[in-house]
Amino acid sequence: MHEENTMENKRLLIKNGYLIDPKSGREGTFDILTENDKIVRIAERIAEPDAEIIDAEGRIVAPGLVDVHVHFREPGFTQKEDITTGAQAAAKGGFTTVVLMANTKPAVDNEETLRYVLERGKETAIRVETCANVTMGLKGETLTSMEELAGKGAVGFTDDGIPIMSEEMVRSAMERAASLDMPISLHEEDPKLIDNNGINRGQASAYYGIGGSPREAEISLVERDLQIAIETGACVNIQHISAKEAVELVRQAKRKSAGVHAEATPHHFTLTEEAAIKYGTLAKMNPPLREEADRLAIIEGLKDGTIDIIATDHAPHTAEEKAKPITEAPSGIIGLETALPLGITKLVKEGHLTMLQLLEKMSLNPANMYHLDAGYLAEGGPADLIVVDADAKIICGDYASKASNTPFTGWELYGKVCATVCKGKVIYQSRS
Repeated sequence: MHEENTMENKRLLIKNGYLIDPKSGREGTFDILTENDKIVRIAERIAEPDAEIIDAEGRIVAPGLVDVHVHFREPGFTQKEDITTGAQAAAKGGFTTVVLMANTKPAVDNEETLRYVLERGKETAIRVETCANVTMGLKGETLTSMEELAGKGAVGFTDDGIPIMSEEMVRSAMERAASLDMPISLHEEDPKLIDNNGINRGQASAYYGIGGSPREAEISLVERDLQIAIETGACVNIQHISAKEAVELVRQAKRKSAGVHAEATPHHFTLTEEAAIKYGTLAKMNPPLREEADRLAIIEGLKDGTIDIIATDHAPHTAEEKAKPITEAPSGIIGLETALPLGITKLVKEGHLTMLQLLEKMSLNPANMYHLDAGYLAEGGPADLIVVDADAKIICGDYASKASNTPFTGWELYGKVCATVCKGKVIYQSRS
């Protein structure tokens, strides 16, 4: 009973920070007072002697980050990650809201599994949302009961990890998603064109002596699905875009439909296929790292708004799995704890985006696409925020995730998350 009473009057005062709010565009030095799970006051100076205080002088105070593409592997693959450890990694990386992908075992194609995932999410310190599957068992043959799953708490639909090859199935799914006013996120790789996934067909595949994954595998499905999205009016997210041609297709489609969105991962705007040669399976992912022209096209897409979301595609695997040969190891890398530093280092410090623009793509835009109350700082809004030192250098490593499969271990980057606050509680604070 005492604990409940304490919670009712929990106050937190973040003082002297440089506030950046991507929704209003407001920037400046402000104090922020939260009570329980809401922001109750933002002003130049607030005196609240009974509140817990975080001194954010010289640091940025921003909305908690929102990642709409993560794999927490539960149920079914908890040796890689689980919802508890995934949430801890998110908090350390500055993410207060995540949207889980549904390629678990069992898949999130039924109410029971959906309920399990959401209940487990409620046990964590962050806000855990989840997509449901588009098709039963991710087989691309039968649509799930999308209306029922939406009614039970799914925030969107995806078969991420597996492309939907039936054009008829994609059209039906988009029509139903549009009627529900919910997003559908698409993994765009045609397996018929791929000999060995995760490695670009080009310099990297030649190095390994394998067929690899050509850019046409992505381009063909992106072109097909954008046309269907325009025709149906669906809210569509082209996931983890990797090819310059796909960026241009999205650019053109956005002129015809406000429902078209695209996401880029930090690894795709940072690395090229040369990393797959240098780091081996630690840089193997679907779609693969491509050429420098593709990386630059992704950055240009982020700059002009063609790509409106940055998402991690946090994909943990065990060390044993990643130690397998290049053609046998699974694709994917972890990303929650390196995403913001990579964004600051490779996009902000190099002059491609302002800090406000980066935060917009990592908080407000993804929240808006999924109709989530997140990604902004305002009185009456959620008390989800981060304190960031954008000029502090960090060495990547010492992960909160169960997994460590990433090429970025040991990299020196700018941008330290000093504190993460979710629902008015400090859920992560750096030791130094």
